[in-house]
Amino acid sequence: MAMTGVLRPGHAQIRVLDLEEGINHYKNVLGLIETARDKQGRVYFKAWDERDHNSVIIREADSAGIDFFAFKVSDKATLDKLDRDLQEYGLKTSRIPAGELLETGERVRFEIPSGHQIELYWEKTDIGTPETYTNPPPWTDAAERGIAPIRLDHCLLYGPDIEKVQDIFTKVLGFYLVEHVVMEDGKTDLAIWLSCSIKAHDIAFVRHPEPGKLHHVSFLLESWEKVLRAADIMSMNKVSIDIGPTRHGITRGTTIYAFDPSGNRFETFCGGYQCYPDWKPIKWTWEEVGTGIFYHDRALNERFLTVVS
Repeated sequence: MAMTGVLRPGHAQIRVLDLEEGINHYKNVLGLIETARDKQGRVYFKAWDERDHNSVIIREADSAGIDFFAFKVSDKATLDKLDRDLQEYGLKTSRIPAGELLETGERVRFEIPSGHQIELYWEKTDIGTPETYTNPPPWTDAAERGIAPIRLDHCLLYGPDIEKVQDIFTKVLGFYLVEHVVMEDGKTDLAIWLSCSIKAHDIAFVRHPEPGKLHHVSFLLESWEKVLRAADIMSMNKVSIDIGPTRHGITRGTTIYAFDPSGNRFETFCGGYQCYPDWKPIKWTWEEVGTGIFYHDRALNERFLTVVS
């Protein structure tokens, strides 16, 4: 599959209630690498196998949640075209100058009907280590600190009007629907999983009355054994675990859901199948939604549907 247009998830800016607690969690427990701090008080991180300068940014605030989620696009011409396309669709966009986010080029920001801020950008400084590009080892010392995910993988956002969100992502940004859950009427979607690649999802949405809510940001691990190791590390550090280790029916991934000290849910995720844009979307019916989300338990826990930040 040719990778053009929107390439992949790029970064998420997350609000935490206590900055030092947040730094300890994302750096020492999750095992991300701190790459910078800026004059606004934001702290920047990347996963050990990521090459760009940052993928997670945290800032201290009075409420937890997500400020924005961003996707990297292939080049400046694509960024400019998508900006025009979004405006022609009827969305208001704003241009954020290069450098406002450290080591990151100009960004296009827009709000989608679910109440979330989405960004597009094409430039970010590559800070790959010396061994990244010449005779690289399969892993580095950083891969052994904390949970040590490979990369920021996707996010799940809660908000209203997800059919309008799907329209924007598929008709303007070039995503495609991979899986969806329908409600009791058999027609209205409760949740949608969207991809811009061959991954089972790069972003997902659940219908929710409150706009702009974060359900989780997900980090990719290499194997089921790494997911089990993540569970051990969470327990050793007294991390609040929502559910897992378990398997999803939707996407087939293996998973643990847990919370950072501020109550932001995060996922450590492995697996999932590869898919292509010409595949017909998979539908999950209302009576099997529990199996779709948690395949082993075959039931949803109350927190999964109600606890968001």
